[in-house]
Amino acid sequence: MAETVARFRFQEHALGRPYHAARVMIRGGSEPHLHVDYYEVMLVIAGSGEHRLPSGRQPLLPGHVVLIRPRDQHAIIGDPTTGVEFFNVAFAPAAWRSFVDVADLRGPAAWDATPAPPLLRPDEAGHERLLRACEAVLGRFPGNASMLDLVRFWTEVCGVLCPPAVAHPAARSGTTPEWLSAACAAMRHEENLRDGVPRLLDLTHVSPAHLSRSMRRHYGTTPTAYVTDLRLQHATALLATTTEPITGIAQRCGFASQSYFSRCFAQAYGVSPRRFRHDLQRKYVP
Repeated sequence: MAETVARFRFQEHALGRPYHAARVMIRGGSEPHLHVDYYEVMLVIAGSGEHRLPSGRQPLLPGHVVLIRPRDQHAIIGDPTTGVEFFNVAFAPAAWRSFVDVADLRGPAAWDATPAPPLLRPDEAGHERLLRACEAVLGRFPGNASMLDLVRFWTEVCGVLCPPAVAHPAARSGTTPEWLSAACAAMRHEENLRDGVPRLLDLTHVSPAHLSRSMRRHYGTTPTAYVTDLRLQHATALLATTTEPITGIAQRCGFASQSYFSRCFAQAYGVSPRRFRHDLQRKYVP
C-alpha cells in the first residue's frame, strides 16, 4: 500500500501572519508531508535524527540547517532516546523572492535547483547567529509577527549562508531586472492590489507581452497568477486579524465579487474564506 502523504499549506500554520515559527521536539517520526506553497528554514539545535526524502535520507545533527522548498516532500525522524530538537521558520515564496531580488543574492537560485533540500552546516559563529534569529522571530509569533521581523530573519540567514555577491552592475544580466523587482514589491500595497494586473503594467512601463515573458522567466508564473497570489495572501491576513465581512475583504483585495473570491480562495487553500477564519479562531487563543 502506498504511503499516505499529507499536504501542508502555508496559511494553515501562519495564522494570517507573514511567517510561521516554532520550536519542535520529535522522538520517533513525523508524518510524511508535502509543502504545497511555502519555504521552511530548519535549524537543528539538539539531539539527532534523520531527514527522510523520496530520494533518500539526510542526517540531522546540532548545527545542521535544512532549506525546504515548495513542493518538497519529507518527514523528520528523531532518535528514540534523545529525539531531535529544531527551530523551523516558514514563509511564502512571493515575499522571499522579492527579498532575494532586492538583496541581489546568488545562493537561493542554487538552493532551488538541487534535487533534494539543501543541507548546510555553518561554523559555530554562524550557528549562534541563526539561533538568535530563530529565537527572535519565535518570540514575536503569532501576536506581534510582522514582515519586518521576517526581513530581519532573512538578513541573518543570508548573511550566514549566502552573503550578497560583490559584482559590477553589468554582471546582473542573469538576475531579475530592477524594474520588475520594484514593481512586484509595490504590488504588495493594498491600493495597487485592487487595480490588479493593469496597475502592475503601469508600474513596469513595459508592454503586456514583455511583462508576461519576464514574469515567466524570473518568477515562474504569469502576471495574473502572481497578482492573484498576492491578493489571496493579503486576504488571509485580513481574515485572521480583522472582523471585517468577507464581502469587504474581497473588495479590498481587488476581487470582482465575493463568489469569485471564494472560488479562488478554495482552490488555493482547500477551504472557504469563512471556514478558514473559523478554523483560525479555534487554533489561536491570544
